[in-house]
Amino acid sequence: MCTGRGGCCCRSRSPMNEDNARFCLLAGLILLYLLCGAAIFSALEHPFELRARHLWKQQLDNFTKQYRVNLGALHTLLRQYEEANGAGIRVDTLRPRWDFSGAFYFVGTVVSTIGFGMTTPATIAGKIFLIFYGLIGCAATILFFNLFLERIITMLAYIMRWCHERRLRCAGVGAISGREEPREDDSLEGWKPSVYYVMLILGVASVVIACSASTLYCSMEDWSYVDSLYFCFVAFSTIGFGDLVSSQRQQYEAQEAYRLGNCLFILMGVCCIYSLFNVISIIIKQTLNWILGKLVCPRRDQPCSCSATDAGPVADGVYGGRRLSGEMISVNEFMVSNKVSLALLQKQLSETAHQGPQQSYGHQNGFSGGVGALGIMNNRLQETSVDR
Repeated sequence: MCTGRGGCCCRSRSPMNEDNARFCLLAGLILLYLLCGAAIFSALEHPFELRARHLWKQQLDNFTKQYRVNLGALHTLLRQYEEANGAGIRVDTLRPRWDFSGAFYFVGTVVSTIGFGMTTPATIAGKIFLIFYGLIGCAATILFFNLFLERIITMLAYIMRWCHERRLRCAGVGAISGREEPREDDSLEGWKPSVYYVMLILGVASVVIACSASTLYCSMEDWSYVDSLYFCFVAFSTIGFGDLVSSQRQQYEAQEAYRLGNCLFILMGVCCIYSLFNVISIIIKQTLNWILGKLVCPRRDQPCSCSATDAGPVADGVYGGRRLSGEMISVNEFMVSNKVSLALLQKQLSETAHQGPQQSYGHQNGFSGGVGALGIMNNRLQETSVDR
């Protein structure tokens, strides 16, 4: 319950109602985001599409008149080329699509969910095999990304603790002094690493990898730097349009070194962007909590406790009578929460930096935590086993 000076109050909501409200709000915001994106991209790209259609029509007319080719026969030839293009045949000489190296590149785009689309199975057997191969491969790769995220955040927690400890030593905090005790904020025990720093570090790492990879692609693929950055984001985020694809020519200078570097850049970029997306999703959810709190208690003079809207440290992970969640981060053998929240993420970062991995209640029920969708599923299974 929350009461204000004016005597009005807002009813406390159950966790299920809060989850439903957050889900509906997020769905509405995503729909609005899609509508705005569609309007912007339509305004940017539709005029170019109309000009391209007009230019293509002119080129077809000029070609048929100059060489006296039947337009219907030319359309038939173009359709046949489109079919050959789907099988990997191009006008320019490209690397073989289905030799071992080409097939390895293909399965890498499958299990990483990038799916550029420049190579697709053409046989019925290949399409059927892809269904089962992708089912297992994509699940295993998502698990790998989740485990990578756990370890990268653990590493960042230790690094931030080390930097904070060095800063305290340089400032002379912790020295023996009989006059006054150091403040909790200045002591090493009271320090808590911020999730915003984690997001900043992951963002900087992603930018550095993307810029370095773009420099490589500019020189090897003859792309502009903007096109190279565009390809990096599309590939690292696993959007994978396929309009630009690296390492597709038949020959390169220092070909083996370039293909190895290309694979390493894509692997590091996908891992960093995936981790960054997970951290941003925590902040988005915290923003949704704040919006819901404003909608439920719009008056500033009304203290409201029906929803968790603060991002500060919370004792034992509880805010407003409800345990906050930790879907995004749970280092192996270190899961203490049931649902996602920014505050508990900071608390877990702090405990990781100070004490290292610990045993958690989740292992007693046979369910270890995880991050992202894996964490949500495991937490729900854990709650079910507890209720029983």
